[in-house]
Amino acid sequence: MKDYDHVVIWLDYFNKTITRAKGRRLGRERCVFDPSLAELEGAARAAGLEVTSSEGSVRHPRRQYVRSGYIVVPKSAPKSSLMGSISARLVEARARRKRDRP
Repeated sequence: MKDYDHVVIWLDYFNKTITRAKGRRLGRERCVFDPSLAELEGAARAAGLEVTSSEGSVRHPRRQYVRSGYIVVPKSAPKSSLMGSISARLVEARARRKRDRP
């Protein structure tokens, strides 16, 4: 049964290497190369969202040949605005990690 109080956010929504036809939901400038589930969870928490569950060994319906993952967060706003706030934190964390690397 569908849960209308929560939203599923897939890793593929933020993967810069795949096309929109294969599951990316945002523009390339708002995505990162091959995000991990830990990065996605951290970005969601940094955006002020509570991650209720996560799954790391599932497959996105449009890319059934590649293992992906998702997180489930409470629906506090439209999905597009939730993804936008998570994306901003994800890109920021990736840039900070890249800048701190020698």
